[in-house]
Amino acid sequence: MTMIETGSEKRQIQLLNALPHAALLVDDTYAIIEANNAAEIFFRTSLAIMRREGLKHFAPFGSPVFSTIDQVAADGAPLTAYGVDLATPRFPDDMVVDVYAVPIVEAPGHHIGEASGPVDVIALMLHPQARTQKLDRQLTSQSSARSVSGLAAMLAHEIKNPLSGIRGAAQLLETSVDDDDRALTQLITDEADRIVKLVDRMEVFSDERPVERGPVNIHTVLEHVKRLAESGFGSHIHFIERYDPSLPAIFANRDQMVQVFLNLVKNACEAIGPASDGEIILSTGFKPGIRLSVPGSSKRLTLPLEFAVRDNGKGIPRDLLPNLFDPFVTTKSNGSGLGLALVAKIIRDHGGVVECESSGRGATFKIMMPVYRGSEETPQGVSPTDQ
Repeated sequence: MTMIETGSEKRQIQLLNALPHAALLVDDTYAIIEANNAAEIFFRTSLAIMRREGLKHFAPFGSPVFSTIDQVAADGAPLTAYGVDLATPRFPDDMVVDVYAVPIVEAPGHHIGEASGPVDVIALMLHPQARTQKLDRQLTSQSSARSVSGLAAMLAHEIKNPLSGIRGAAQLLETSVDDDDRALTQLITDEADRIVKLVDRMEVFSDERPVERGPVNIHTVLEHVKRLAESGFGSHIHFIERYDPSLPAIFANRDQMVQVFLNLVKNACEAIGPASDGEIILSTGFKPGIRLSVPGSSKRLTLPLEFAVRDNGKGIPRDLLPNLFDPFVTTKSNGSGLGLALVAKIIRDHGGVVECESSGRGATFKIMMPVYRGSEETPQGVSPTDQ
């Protein structure tokens, strides 16, 4: 039966479609009665199919979303379920949401009980947690970076000096021992050098000196990184470039941006391994709508520029994603866990945000940065001391 929409109903539908998050009307059998445009995008299908299949087709078996609907239908009172994972084999991506469920007291064509009793039509709003949680983690991870900074400063003094003596003693012994023992002295020397290199990498976190910055074309940075990869560790990888040539410059240090993307591309190549169908997509685009309050600054930064490195490797274990940018967290058996922590520090010092999305089809690292605004940049930019 086709219902004739009144002016009021049309406005209600327009209001529903204006919501930025998925909103659904479902009944107590989990059938989908109505859904807004954001819901169609979220579930990657049309309203007609959603009505035909019902919510059971889109949410995993036993999901808390069903018990939430049941409780709201029974009690006639609103209910919120936090951190509901709607990922399924059909949609394996990160789909963790907060579910806001509200009973609908009056719904045309449906029998509704008393407001405080059972109801059979429930409004659901699905609010994705991913972006807000990632932004929170970027801001709260500063304490971890400070801990590494303090540890690096201590290690530089308390470890590097004794290591120099140990290495020197091993070299002296090497001249007076036989061939069998010489391998042991060489082992001492090599391990001392390895520890010094590790401490040197950690010292980067304690370097609070301001770096020279200026307008940087991100596409020249990505092209440089791509050429370095193709001539070495990524020679077997197929690179795809999806650039928006209209993007403005960013206010950054070019060498540090090269370091960031070289690290991400190298990680992507290692995740792909020797596979013959390895593919890395480098993309840039304009993504308005993200504003961030940064500690030490009275201004809210707008981060409309998004740069992404996407690979088709094995992906990243889900349990590591929340702490991926913390120091000493790594998926590599011989990794130090400092590479991505350094990426996060550099991007944070530039007033940006880095985040990761992963599935069985690979991983995507996204970097969001502010636009370079010339003379306005000095008061808006975030210096390392503000971190």
